[in-house]
Amino acid sequence: MASMASLLLPFIFSAALTSANPFTEKAALIRYWNRKIPNNLPHPDFLVSKLTPLSASAAAAFYKLASTDPTLLSSRLSSFCSAAGLLCPADLNTSLSHSPQPDFKAYQNSNFTNYVTDVNGGVSSFKNYSDDLNVPVDTFRRYNPHSVFNADKFISYARDGNVVTANFTSYGGSSSVGGSEEFTAYDESSNVPDLKFTNYASDGNGHDGIFSGYSVNANAGDQSFSSYAKHGNGEVSEFTSYANDTNVIGNTFAHYGEEGNGGNSTFASYGENGNVPENNFRAYGELTNGGIDKFTSYRDQSNVGDNFFTSYEKTGNDGTADFTNYGKSFNPGSDNFKGYAEGSFNDQITFKEYFADNTTFKSYANTSSVDFKGYHNSSSLSSTAAAEQRKKAAAEQRWVEPGKFFRERSLRQGTVMPMPDISDRAAPRSFLPRSISGKIPFSAAAVDGIFRILPDTAMGKAVESTVADCERAPSRGETKRCATSAEDMIDFAVAVLGDDIQVRSTASTKGSKGDILIGDVRGVNGGKITESVSCHQSLFPYLVYYCHSVPRVRVYVADILAVDSKEKINEGVAICHLDTSDWSPTHGAFVALGPGPGKIEVCHWIFEGDMTWTVADRT
Repeated sequence: MASMASLLLPFIFSAALTSANPFTEKAALIRYWNRKIPNNLPHPDFLVSKLTPLSASAAAAFYKLASTDPTLLSSRLSSFCSAAGLLCPADLNTSLSHSPQPDFKAYQNSNFTNYVTDVNGGVSSFKNYSDDLNVPVDTFRRYNPHSVFNADKFISYARDGNVVTANFTSYGGSSSVGGSEEFTAYDESSNVPDLKFTNYASDGNGHDGIFSGYSVNANAGDQSFSSYAKHGNGEVSEFTSYANDTNVIGNTFAHYGEEGNGGNSTFASYGENGNVPENNFRAYGELTNGGIDKFTSYRDQSNVGDNFFTSYEKTGNDGTADFTNYGKSFNPGSDNFKGYAEGSFNDQITFKEYFADNTTFKSYANTSSVDFKGYHNSSSLSSTAAAEQRKKAAAEQRWVEPGKFFRERSLRQGTVMPMPDISDRAAPRSFLPRSISGKIPFSAAAVDGIFRILPDTAMGKAVESTVADCERAPSRGETKRCATSAEDMIDFAVAVLGDDIQVRSTASTKGSKGDILIGDVRGVNGGKITESVSCHQSLFPYLVYYCHSVPRVRVYVADILAVDSKEKINEGVAICHLDTSDWSPTHGAFVALGPGPGKIEVCHWIFEGDMTWTVADRT
């Protein structure tokens, strides 16, 4: 008869491998991993860290709810999200209004209505609204309307947020008399923002407004700003830095200084240094009477993108307007400018430095009071040179970050090459156990309902996009699956590659966004052509991976060194696709490398959060 010790050995061995506590869902998952992939290879930390933190008892309780009716999870959403390590939107709770004190600091995740209304004289200060949060949903309405000679300051709204939905309505103005307003840092450095700002310093009388830093350094989202200093009388308005240094952002700005009287308006730096922006600016200084308007630097040094600018100083009277530097871009995009000083009367208008190969500049005032300097486009070039410029602009219309794609020959010791930004800017989140995720219907409506996600928010749009990607039919020869649990991912990898497999990812993000030196390079399985399963994470409340088979690849592990010191700073995993014949001719790889599908191999790094499975390396 076997001894008690020998009967316990398998259990003791498994517990030692997995966790100090074998009675967790994470420990159970690793035991499942060992059964499905019985090759005793180490479990890499980058994947283990994503496994559910739920205890067995908590998982059982949430499983019971989900099995009965998955919508019941919503009744315990806060505890569910916290215990399971999920990415859930904060509750937009009760409205807070009429602050009892003029100096307010650190407010988060709520509907804020009527801050400091009808104040006469004094100073009002509001600092740190929903800074540094994951999935904030913020609404702020009416900051100090109807004030008289009051100095208002608002500093830092939704800064450093992740998957941000922000709606700010009515700041100052609204029949305010005298005084000043200052707003600094609206949604700076946010990731996937969905922003709306309406009515800043409108209908004021002799009320000065300064707005600095709207969505600077933001990544991948949409934003709109409507009505700045509209209907103002004798106001001094300054707006500095709108959507500068952003990446793939859609911008809409409407009604700046419209129907103002005797004001002094300055707008400096709109969309400067943006990457692939979508800019739409409507109605600057329209129907103004007297006053001075200045607009400086529209999409200066930006990279490709699409631009629409409609109505600058239309139907003005006895004013002075100065527009300097439109579209002096790093790489040209498409430009559409309509309505400069159209219908103006007795205005002194200057437009300096228009950089665009644009045939859509329409409705330009034909009056002696207009001074137009420096319209730069290809019309002054020879027909051959103009054709070459248009060809170059078309080729550059899709910009690809340096180092995102490269040739296999770059993976040689001693190569210096750029490394793209491989960081995952989304907030950390965990897998759900399959027992729970399998009970949640995989539809945008169901997920939004259970996790209380509003459809018209940044998170709602991300959920809808993820579901759509997963429902897309596979490409020719592709096998795909959206894994909503770690068990799903393991099962898919085993089904494609067999049970003697291992998973890899680049060790860290060190070296990103700069030049790196390639050190020792090792081909997985001796650099043989193989098949892999690549898995890319999606933006969802719990971890969902888009996994697909990738035939005819070579996978490499490379030491990444600092260029100056030659010290190892990272260990990169790169995959080289040898058959690109079915890829689209407009794929970013061919924009960056040429020549086209089926003519070259294409390599790229495995980004943070993503991973690739291969047959275990026995070389």
